[in-house]
Amino acid sequence: MDTYLRSTAMWYGGLGLLTAQVFRSLALPPKYFKLIVLEIETMGVRSLAVALTASIFTGMVFALQSAVNMARFGAENYVGPISALAILRELGPVLTAILVGGKVASGITAELGSMKVTEQIDALRTLGVNFIKRLIVPRVLAALLVFPLLTIMADCLGVLGGMVIMYLERGSDMFAYWNTTAYWVVPRDFLTGVGKSVFFGGIVTLIGCYNGLSTTGGTEGLGRATTATVVHCTMGVIISDFFLTKLMLMLFW
Repeated sequence: MDTYLRSTAMWYGGLGLLTAQVFRSLALPPKYFKLIVLEIETMGVRSLAVALTASIFTGMVFALQSAVNMARFGAENYVGPISALAILRELGPVLTAILVGGKVASGITAELGSMKVTEQIDALRTLGVNFIKRLIVPRVLAALLVFPLLTIMADCLGVLGGMVIMYLERGSDMFAYWNTTAYWVVPRDFLTGVGKSVFFGGIVTLIGCYNGLSTTGGTEGLGRATTATVVHCTMGVIISDFFLTKLMLMLFW
């Protein structure tokens, strides 16, 4: 038990120290900006299919389940606002962060872990290269931009999927569905979800980077680190979502 608590405290401490180093190294030279563009392509474009497929089917399932249960109370007209609020505030940013974050962070861990095992990072230190600026900061900055954009697209498709499935399965009028949704959903609901996605992007990227840099034990240790990253990212997103929700409710409601 003591060993587990000690290793947990060391992990959180190391992650906090890495975060502080990233903040101190945010000013990048112009030659590193192309690395940010490359990371945006790797994180965003290659993750579009995963994020958008999950969002549209989540929106359809949520709308169907809500319609079946709310029809008992004669409140089927409010399926649109309920589905939209759930997607915009929670399902869109959280599912995008878990699916895309797990994929992105595990890839980062594998890449940086391979560099650590093969002593490439030690070589960068020897050459006097700031490996935080070169390897980590571009990934973090790219994630802070990519995750909100993916969340916005996921939100749009999720709400659209709910509207289409209500029209096809329940015969709802799409114009009335959209008007009811637009009446009850305000920009604040949309912006809170997008704001969460910024934090989620930073969290999952930092976790992936830290687990990669702390990899030990050769290829076997690399496999363990990659697996641990997926678990850490999922738990990090879910736990931080609660605290972010509480904070935003205190600030905006």
